[in-house]
Amino acid sequence: MSEVRITQEAASEKRRAEPRRTIRGRPAGPKWLAALFADAFASAPATVGVEEELLLVDPDSLLPVDAIEVVLPLVEGDECFAPELRASQVELRTPVCSTVADACHELSGARRRLLAHLGGRFRLMAVGTHPSTAGPIAITARERYQRIAREWCWAARRGQPSGLHVHVGVADPDEALAVYNAARSFLPELAALAANSPFFEGEDSGLASTRLKLTEDMSRSGMPPAFGSWRELAEFAVWARSGDTAGDLSYLWWDLRPRPEYGTIEFRVADTQLSTADSGAIAAVCQTLVAALADRRRQGRRLPTHDNLRLNENRWRAIRDGLEGKLIDPDSGHLEPTRERIARLLGELQAHADALGCAHELAHAWTMLDGNGAIRQREVFAEHGIDGLLDHLARATDEQAGVELTAMGRDSQPRAKADLVDSTAIVETLA
Repeated sequence: MSEVRITQEAASEKRRAEPRRTIRGRPAGPKWLAALFADAFASAPATVGVEEELLLVDPDSLLPVDAIEVVLPLVEGDECFAPELRASQVELRTPVCSTVADACHELSGARRRLLAHLGGRFRLMAVGTHPSTAGPIAITARERYQRIAREWCWAARRGQPSGLHVHVGVADPDEALAVYNAARSFLPELAALAANSPFFEGEDSGLASTRLKLTEDMSRSGMPPAFGSWRELAEFAVWARSGDTAGDLSYLWWDLRPRPEYGTIEFRVADTQLSTADSGAIAAVCQTLVAALADRRRQGRRLPTHDNLRLNENRWRAIRDGLEGKLIDPDSGHLEPTRERIARLLGELQAHADALGCAHELAHAWTMLDGNGAIRQREVFAEHGIDGLLDHLARATDEQAGVELTAMGRDSQPRAKADLVDSTAIVETLA
């Protein structure tokens, strides 16, 4: 690990410690809290961190097993692992990374270490939600999670939604807020590309991302609001805390949220991906999108801020149809194939990928347009049924721990962009 990485991680740890203690303190008023939010952005621009939620499953039945309290002692001292709301989930966390490639390396290493610690007693499944499990869900024995289960009992009773979260560092607070507001418009495209949960309780749900529908059962989820200032966010945070609704920003479960205590914008719209290569592709889209929007603002050009009425229509289309559907242009109302909108976005982001060193990972996103997780799951199910799908997901998760393989013989090489969309359609997406 380079000296630069160590310095960035130390700075991140300092931010995590001090702002968290104070943000969660009772005395903070909106004005003071808004200043604290703004002051917290001091990270190196476009650093990246990734979190993924994996399922712990029985090695024979491949059904979720409530084993987090057994697993955590096995990885004690390794900060890459943490509990999650459901006792059958484990969260993998990378440190602050300079590049997406570093983050992918960290994820692969964490998966590999975890599998070694499990020693075959349990297996892992990297998927947006378990395809066949049904019935009540056990909650992890931590006060935070028990409180969530009490207050959102309906949300915690069924399903195993598992997400991929990407943090992107932003150094300037005004830039961070402007980029956050603008990035909301591209969440449907990200949701469609990252959809990986088409099955629920043993049947095809009819959705590409069942996970995103399950998460809607919790308040303060889904499409995030735009904020005109940090003061506006601070006023909501104080109001929510005073009403014993949300103690801090970690109780805002939107698809995208500002995280001033880390100096990042956190993308939460993606399903957990089967491979670290797919995770890297999603992370690269998030990182380059932040860079592209920030660069546009520095040039004095307008950033889009669309209202939730329009964006929620596209969010639903992405959840339902994934890559196979169409999205509505938030400005013109023109209906356009989702693949073409994503391809145009990827074309716009390419120059920033070169500068950030994630061109390889962004190129992999082009291959996902041909077949993302939801499409692959349906292909496997059509040939092998639900049991075959479970076996495929568990086996591929094992294989993907440190080794980039292709599922069911799929070509892993990025196709030429012209194969996906007419080059004349590549126009300015961020306008």
